[in-house]
Amino acid sequence: MTNTTILAPAKQPWYKLLYAQVLIAIVLGVIVGWLFPTFAQNEWIKALGDGFVKLIRMAIAPIIFCTVVSGIAHIKAAAQVGRVAIKALVYFEVMSTFALIIGLLVANLAHPGEGFPGKPDAAAIATYQNAAKTTHSIDFVMNIIPDSVVGAFAKGDVLEVLLFSILFGFALMALGDRGKTVRDLIDDVAHAMFGVIAIILKAAPIGAFGAMAFTIGRYGPSALGNLAYLIALFYLTCALFVIIVLGAVGKIAGFSIFKFLNYIKAELLIVLGASSSEAALPQLLEKMERLGCSKPVVGLVVPTGYSFNLDGTNIYMTLSTLFIAQAMGVDLSLWEQLVILAVAMLSSKGASGITGAGFTTLVITLSSVRPELVVGVSMLLGIDKFMSECRAITNIIGNGVACIVVSWWEGELDRTKLNAELDRGADASNLQAAVATG
Repeated sequence: MTNTTILAPAKQPWYKLLYAQVLIAIVLGVIVGWLFPTFAQNEWIKALGDGFVKLIRMAIAPIIFCTVVSGIAHIKAAAQVGRVAIKALVYFEVMSTFALIIGLLVANLAHPGEGFPGKPDAAAIATYQNAAKTTHSIDFVMNIIPDSVVGAFAKGDVLEVLLFSILFGFALMALGDRGKTVRDLIDDVAHAMFGVIAIILKAAPIGAFGAMAFTIGRYGPSALGNLAYLIALFYLTCALFVIIVLGAVGKIAGFSIFKFLNYIKAELLIVLGASSSEAALPQLLEKMERLGCSKPVVGLVVPTGYSFNLDGTNIYMTLSTLFIAQAMGVDLSLWEQLVILAVAMLSSKGASGITGAGFTTLVITLSSVRPELVVGVSMLLGIDKFMSECRAITNIIGNGVACIVVSWWEGELDRTKLNAELDRGADASNLQAAVATG
């Protein structure tokens, strides 16, 4: 027997690290958008950010399929899949409730809408009102079922792909040894798809620059105006939720939220630049496995969390609802605020995947409690781009924490790998190397 020495990967210069490149790109984007707003609003600048997000979305469906199918097909008992799903949904609802309540508490304490000089514009939200009228809980359930398997992958709808992947995974599990060839093929395809993501990520700085330059150029300081306080309050509330609530959850599960944030810093910067949590979904799936979470848990919890575990969106829902009520001089009773909480819990899921879902869910919620407040949503149109960045960052952090917690709860967490990876502070630039080594 020979002794083998495992060498740690050579440390890269800071300028070659993905998170450093994306951070520089974001700063440059802010500068260009601020100093040259006309140039920054050019459609080709916007296309840089949109193009990067489209490249990521192109790979999401096959990666979810391979991750979920591989995870389910490699386990022995079907009951484990159901158990993981139930635990994940319970966790999602508990965290969603915390997020909604925190949004209500902050709005009641800070009163961000009092004395706001802006005026509602009914015409500006007509599109969202129409979408709200056609959105029902039954539509959400039916939309999970794709019209066809090909259609699910063509649309890239996470829940549709997830449903088919679970069914395919169970079918492959039932084949036993006869399904080994297909399982091996899917595992190989998964490695290849993560290799594709590693290539796409090289364009992340360009995408972040384009998206940030366009955002600042179009919705820069002049668009903030009197709403700067609401934006700052929302960012602060989300930060407190992550540090205090998710930090406490992480402490119970045995890991540090600050080490976790450092571990996914590249993904957070990508989300910040792209204003979309989907931009980091493939990397999050890969990193959760490297942290010691089992394949079935990663495959079920992370994609499902993108529709059911929206902590940042939930904080935004209740905080914005009370802001609108305060700005319009409407005093909401405690009972009405509790009704808002309950309706927001449902509407945030029911409108998932709808264009302008943030505003649509607000319209649905307000229509159910105080219809006269619906017009007030128009006051938030100008700042939604800045709010969406914080929503997306909070959502992806919440989903990463959820995956670790459910893995720990299920007894499927490799604590040694978790501690080693968090101490090492991996960067997404090493994604391709990690995939190559299996």
